[in-house]
Amino acid sequence: MTVLKAIGLMSGTSLDGLDICFAQFWKENSKWNFKILKAETLPYPKDLEDQLRNSIYLSSQDLLALNSDYGFYLGKSVRNFIENNQLEKIDLIASHGHTVFHQPQRKFTLQIGDGRAIKTMTEIPVIYDFRSQDVLLGGNGAPLVPIGDEMLFSEYDACLNLGGFSNISFKINNKRIAFDIAPLNIVLNNLAQNFNQNYDENGDLARKGNINQDVLAKLNSLEFYNLPHPKSLGIEWCNENVYPLFSGIEALDVLATFTEHTAEQISKILNKNQLKKVLFTGGGTYNQYLIERIKIKTESEIIIPEKQIIDFKEALIFAFMGVLRWNDEINIIASATGSLQDHSSGIIS
Repeated sequence: MTVLKAIGLMSGTSLDGLDICFAQFWKENSKWNFKILKAETLPYPKDLEDQLRNSIYLSSQDLLALNSDYGFYLGKSVRNFIENNQLEKIDLIASHGHTVFHQPQRKFTLQIGDGRAIKTMTEIPVIYDFRSQDVLLGGNGAPLVPIGDEMLFSEYDACLNLGGFSNISFKINNKRIAFDIAPLNIVLNNLAQNFNQNYDENGDLARKGNINQDVLAKLNSLEFYNLPHPKSLGIEWCNENVYPLFSGIEALDVLATFTEHTAEQISKILNKNQLKKVLFTGGGTYNQYLIERIKIKTESEIIIPEKQIIDFKEALIFAFMGVLRWNDEINIIASATGSLQDHSSGIIS
């Protein structure tokens, strides 16, 4: 039995920090197993967080510079993580990178954080840029975690991630499908900054606000929600479709309204597909008000796992995707992304 040890790096669109997950993977009776050995989240230095948040507005030259700088930051962070925890026998590092642009309809997506810089800093093989190949094959380049849902978390009817965007994966007619449901923390965290907070802790701010029914109706009627899957969202879509609806509305009411909107969209998907046992992970799982609103609107059993899985499931799955790529095995499911075929994606440095 071959055991591979990998580090997964995940930088979410909500910019709440860099998730680092060190795990081992092994195959037994043709089933993949995993064990998280060490994991932690590193908050970004304020200047780097600001650079990443505003990277969509940079000139091409400055964006290329940030791609390198952020790659070296990732490499240094991993090197410190390895040294501080005295980790040994690491086979590979798999890095998601930070998404700047995501426009699959125009055949491009960009995750910065040059994998070659990580390799330079760590002297460990690095696998990066998991999304571009899928987009070139006609897919959305997202969501990618369904391969992990399929192979590591198959005991659940669905896996729901509450991150920058809420996304879900589940099986229909023995085929795993996946798609983004709605924006989540990418909008809520931004709104919380009006109150000098990085995020709406426990949903306490939203709980104080009043739901604006007119804005709620406009949000729920956005065209994206009627599109068939596979489909994915990016920050560009939020800037164009979501924020203009908030004009002239009290900040607390906007938080309450948008939280209600996401709860309604998530519940709609759970109910429509009669999903019974659903695993909830990602930072939004700690938003107690959001979870309460979803529970009111659905009969699905909401499973909230141990903290390590809530926080590091995505980083764990990117480590796993790196292992599959290293073995030249399929790590992207076409039925989830809409690409021409299942494939093995990621650049190996």
